Amino acid sequence: MADPHAPASPDAHGAQGETHASTAAEHGSGGGLPQFEFQHWFGQIVYLVFLFLVLYFLVAKIFAPRMRKVFDARAETIGGAIDEARRVQAEAQNQADAAHGELAEARAAARRNAGAAKARVADDIAKRTAAREAELADRVAEAEGRIGKMRDAAMAQVGTVADDTTKAIVEKLTGKTTSAAELTAAKGAA
Repeated sequence: MADPHAPASPDAHGAQGETHASTAAEHGSGGGLPQFEFQHWFGQIVYLVFLFLVLYFLVAKIFAPRMRKVFDARAETIGGAIDEARRVQAEAQNQADAAHGELAEARAAARRNAGAAKARVADDIAKRTAAREAELADRVAEAEGRIGKMRDAAMAQVGTVADDTTKAIVEKLTGKTTSAAELTAAKGAA
């Protein structure tokens, strides 16, 4: 029995080489690729055309319409979202403009109300001031009238006080009493 691990004899390799050569000769190949031999080209071309037509049919009739539907739905969704966003933006801008208008109107109304309130307060203050001034003028006039009466009463008494004082001085100095007629004569001479 022969050792399987033992090196093969040169005659064994020669026999195997002849077997491969005879197999290649039977298939008609000269050791090259069968794709490049002219006898196989017709079958390859027919197979290529068949596969191309099948793939073209699948892409044109099945995959492309589905992709077109997806792209159209996507474009429609995006277009709708953009239109909705523009509509919402326009509505928000209109609301902002209306709010600015209302704010301006409210400010103008507040200014008018503040001006009217200021005018009312100024009128009220002017009326109160006029009333106080009139009241004070009446009090001053009343006080001046009382002062005038008191001055007149005091002036009337000044003559009497002067006569009494003169009498007292003359009595002190001369030791005699003077009469009212002598005092009136002395005042006239003075």
